[in-house]
Amino acid sequence: MAAPAPRSPPPGRGGRLGGFPERGSRSSAALGPPPLPPRRPPESRWCVWPSLGAPARLAPRSPRYRRGNGGGQRPGDPARRCVRPDWNSAPGDSARPRRAASFTPRGNRINPLRMSENRDDKPHPSNSERSLEDGVDGADESIRKRIRQSTPSPQRLPRPQSTPPRFVSVDELMETVKGVTNMALAHEIVVNGDFQIKPAELPEESLEKRVREIVHKAFWDCLSVQLSEDPPTYDHAIKLVGEIKETLLSFLLPGHSRLRNQIREVLDLDLIKQEAENGALDIARLAEFIIGMMGTLCAPARDEEIKKLKDIKEIVPLFRAMFSVLDLMKVDMANFAVTSIRPHLMHQSVEYERKNFQEFFEKQPNALDFVTQWLEEASEDFIHQRNRNSLMAGEGAVGSEEMVAPCPLTIQNHAYMKLLKWDHLHRPFPETVLMDQPRFQEMQQELERLSVVGAILLVTYSASAPGVSSLAGFAEKLKMVVHVLLTDMHLPSFNLNEALATIGEKVCVEVTGCLAQCGFTPFTADKEIALKGQIQAIASPDDPIRKLVDARIQAFLEACLASSLQKSLPAVPGGLGPIQKELEEVAIKFARLVNYNRMVFSPYYDAILSKILKVEGSRVSVSL
Repeated sequence: MAAPAPRSPPPGRGGRLGGFPERGSRSSAALGPPPLPPRRPPESRWCVWPSLGAPARLAPRSPRYRRGNGGGQRPGDPARRCVRPDWNSAPGDSARPRRAASFTPRGNRINPLRMSENRDDKPHPSNSERSLEDGVDGADESIRKRIRQSTPSPQRLPRPQSTPPRFVSVDELMETVKGVTNMALAHEIVVNGDFQIKPAELPEESLEKRVREIVHKAFWDCLSVQLSEDPPTYDHAIKLVGEIKETLLSFLLPGHSRLRNQIREVLDLDLIKQEAENGALDIARLAEFIIGMMGTLCAPARDEEIKKLKDIKEIVPLFRAMFSVLDLMKVDMANFAVTSIRPHLMHQSVEYERKNFQEFFEKQPNALDFVTQWLEEASEDFIHQRNRNSLMAGEGAVGSEEMVAPCPLTIQNHAYMKLLKWDHLHRPFPETVLMDQPRFQEMQQELERLSVVGAILLVTYSASAPGVSSLAGFAEKLKMVVHVLLTDMHLPSFNLNEALATIGEKVCVEVTGCLAQCGFTPFTADKEIALKGQIQAIASPDDPIRKLVDARIQAFLEACLASSLQKSLPAVPGGLGPIQKELEEVAIKFARLVNYNRMVFSPYYDAILSKILKVEGSRVSVSL
């Protein structure tokens, strides 16, 4: 254990720096290994010693060191000294301060060049703090390195960012958000044939809705007060007429010249102001013209709302109702525009989305990290499955002809299939398919429901008479019953075990009735118990029948991707006949979505897969 540092004369009595060693001299404490830093007491004030970077405690100033008391303090000495804490002294001890020993923490050695550069012989707190931080960072880095060396690395870890993050301005961020929003909107219009813009509906009892109602009520109350004055004030009413005029003009197409001139002539704001000033303004006449023009430009679905406007006689409720109908007409016009541009957008959507994503990728170089991880996992999983299938087929060890790198298109198809088994709660979705995540999740839930339905029907038909499955009416009725009871299968409150118990009872009743109606041998009690038990076992994902049905569904979907829907759909595997219609509908949606995504982002996939397959090829060559 190192000897305690000797007492030093107080500042100003020894050494050039008031207690520090001379420049170039070596202290006795620096000859041996540096002692460990003292532990911090629970109640003490701390600072950083300027030149040493060691923790210290603020020592109380002795009266003879105060400024102006003749105690020998030099003008350049600070009023408060930082010294090493003396843990052996009592908490209330106010002895004179001691000189700090030449203590240097590990990884934080004193730089003699830095000390020689301080010509004014004054401490620099910034340098000492920086050296202390560097020492701490170095210690943390060494600890992390030892942990990494001693910890076994798993096979798959989250991929680190390819480039360090950079700061972006608010303008760049807003521009990026705008580009991504436009790309998502265009993608939704092209992919979703039923896409429509709907009016914004605020939640009930929400703060935003209450504030909106209060503000609107105050506005219309103010308008009512102005119109009830004597003489009436038409300032706000004229502004509302101007807004209505601009809205009606926005509904017109370029060829509607006559309607445009008519609106501008009747709703001339300058003329209306003159009429209001002279007391000749007829609000009822303007309202009648506006309602008639709205009836001319609105969609047939809004005729009922236009008729209701004609029954309103008071001015303020009439203006309020007209603006409500105009908001609906704006939504109708936007949906009409979407329907009109959809055919033109479909021809340019691929290039448009690729261009927007490229602009986003240039501003965010790590925008493909999750895509790279997704494709790497798909490549590893595909090669592992191929080797396992070869071994199970009895081919023994995988030969050189089996270790050829797979086709990039095959890996892409396998990667798309993995999206149907994705953990959406705990894993981030790949960036290039992020806009379609709700659709992939919906298809995943539908396929899981179909696997359970298919397993139930397969067990039922196997346990009943051979002729029951050929009865079309009975098969559809039984499938509808099972579908209805599994509608809420993916809700958190859904209990699959209870639902399957109910399904087992209902299936046994339906099968017994069908057998009795067709003259077959009725179900015995043992068969009913066995059938209910088999249906109840389907609740487990590891049930053999459920796994078999799910594997055949996955094989069918992968065959649909391989065919690219250029021809008719592949044949449905055996045992999936009862759910063939629903399965084909999901397969068509899945294949179309995958093909469109592949057309947009294939250059990025090819670039990533070329690197992955190059690494796999080098591994194969080394193993051979």
